[in-house]
Amino acid sequence: MTIRTEFPHPVAVTENLFITLPDGTRLAAKLWLPEGAGKVPAILEYLPYRKHDGTRTRDNGLHEYLAGHGYACLRVDIRGSGESDGTITDEYTPQEQADGCDVIAWIAAQDWCDGQVAMIGISWGGFNGLQIAALQPPALKTIITVGSTDDRYATDIHWIGGCLSKDNFDWSSTMFAGNDLPPDPAIVGERWREMWMQRAEANTPWILTWLQHQRRDDYWKQGSICEDFSKVTIPVYAVSGWADNYSESVPRLLAGLSGPRLGLVGPWAHSYPMDVAVGPAIGWLQEVVRWCDHWMKGRDNGIMDEPMYRAWMQDGIEPRTCYTERSGRWVGEPSWPSPNIDMQRHHLNTCGALSRTAGPRGEARICSPLWVGLASGEIGRYGADADWPTDQREDDGGSLVFLSEPLTERVEILGAPLVHLSFASDKPQALIAARLNDVHPDGRSTRVGLGVLNLTHRKSHEFPEPLVPGEWTEATVEMDDTAYVFEAGHRIAVALSTTYWPVAWPSPELATLCIRTGDSALTLPVRPPRAEDAALRVFDPPETAPQTPHTYHPVPDGPSRRIERDLLSGRMTVDFPRWVSSVEMPDIGHIQHSRGLARLEITDGDPLSATVITRYRVEIQRRDCTAVHESEGRMTCDATHFRVEMDLTIRENGDVIFTRHWDEKFARDHV
Repeated sequence: MTIRTEFPHPVAVTENLFITLPDGTRLAAKLWLPEGAGKVPAILEYLPYRKHDGTRTRDNGLHEYLAGHGYACLRVDIRGSGESDGTITDEYTPQEQADGCDVIAWIAAQDWCDGQVAMIGISWGGFNGLQIAALQPPALKTIITVGSTDDRYATDIHWIGGCLSKDNFDWSSTMFAGNDLPPDPAIVGERWREMWMQRAEANTPWILTWLQHQRRDDYWKQGSICEDFSKVTIPVYAVSGWADNYSESVPRLLAGLSGPRLGLVGPWAHSYPMDVAVGPAIGWLQEVVRWCDHWMKGRDNGIMDEPMYRAWMQDGIEPRTCYTERSGRWVGEPSWPSPNIDMQRHHLNTCGALSRTAGPRGEARICSPLWVGLASGEIGRYGADADWPTDQREDDGGSLVFLSEPLTERVEILGAPLVHLSFASDKPQALIAARLNDVHPDGRSTRVGLGVLNLTHRKSHEFPEPLVPGEWTEATVEMDDTAYVFEAGHRIAVALSTTYWPVAWPSPELATLCIRTGDSALTLPVRPPRAEDAALRVFDPPETAPQTPHTYHPVPDGPSRRIERDLLSGRMTVDFPRWVSSVEMPDIGHIQHSRGLARLEITDGDPLSATVITRYRVEIQRRDCTAVHESEGRMTCDATHFRVEMDLTIRENGDVIFTRHWDEKFARDHV
């Protein structure tokens, strides 16, 4: 990637300024301003991740670049985070959204702004861009949302297909570890300690709120713009990557929104497309400039003449736990849903056959062991240490597998594969995991798609219904959108399992499902190659501005990614390292050390043994003090309840100054 140091405009950086909201709360902001440009449009990134010492090491590359092209750029800390006043009580709250509208109005009124504001952001900043756009603040003219979702319940990290996601407790513990860190007295002055203690008192594990909402109720509908797409009327540029947890939101936004919109999905993980863990990277900041120039400066640069949806068609690949480059090509669709997609039906027939024609009706039973899912890899893939599914033959050993004949020609898909099931269960609660696999001629199996469904949610995530044991019913499992090439000579496989640990928390009892073959089927979104794809404009090479000075140091004895399985006891342990780093920021005199671990344990045959443990330690060394957050959490269950335990210790210069303990239970609601 090219690091640019010269731009059309020199950039002046204001390390901190305060934005005073109508209620008197001050939000901390960093400003990049193009010198000599007069009044210009502004671009806002609005996050809780501490702009002074949290996202500091990546913010300048983005914002100086855009400022150098004639935009005032602001990185603002949400209420209760970084050096901003107040406390933060949850993600994506109405207060956060209202504050965002007030921030936009403040920006538009500044003498360096021409009255127009855009929002840009990845993940949290992509979420709240969509949410604030739905509130229609007058000065907000466009948003660029990356790695986000329009549906907080169904396609975030909480409830996947109505199943409790492994990321739910994990993410709660991650935010818990950051929400009580102190502000810097160099910015907020002598009240920094008072603010720190206020945050410590207010910091609670957000999982305690999330477990009170196990179905898609009003809590999750708030902030889910899919409830009413018509509220978003401004232009939207939606971006993600196939290796990201949020890729399926891009085509859904394209289909649901009615205003000007573009969608872009590359091979990337959870990252901006110019700085990626999975290549190829693109000159995405140039695309941002083109988008903003068109919508806020009125420049006819052709960006809206390009396909509405541009996606990276991934070549077939052998199963690997990690890769840094994904071969393929760009394809484009002028609209979405596209008339170019052929929804092909493949029947799940007797004897494990997957065929274009339906065979005679039959039955196949499955009760999966709890080790199915150990080959799932990481769901989310938030950083450079990406972790993909390994050879699916491991999980196939505990699944029903339906296999096609070898393909006579290559098959390319773009969209969300669907599995339609006619089934009966012997238990009132059950889940199903459906995998779409690419089986190579030598037998190796690559996971292409995944869908998980809590079968009590088969009709509605808002109004779950228990299964009636022995009664036939139907369900459709929607997999994540993808783009993938099955080569000639390969086989297409559908694998069905009744467990998928640790991705999905297991049902209270091990259920046996009877699948009616002949009636059940896979629908594949087949996209024939189009000659127009070869004429797509080539993206520029990736560029960025320089980052602020920083040095990463080794982390000795940090937690590692591990899977352990005791074949005698049946005990299985899966470890995911979290935010393991040590970074020195010499320009502000800070050193930050962090290490976290999410450990998931279960014993085969006993779904009530499911346990997730998190441990976090975050240390900020400053000239005036050393502040340390230490926490350990545990989530367990019995047949009727979830139990959450959490311990918090805060230290200043080695002395314990705050402790707290939680131990709470929540009734299981069809989960």
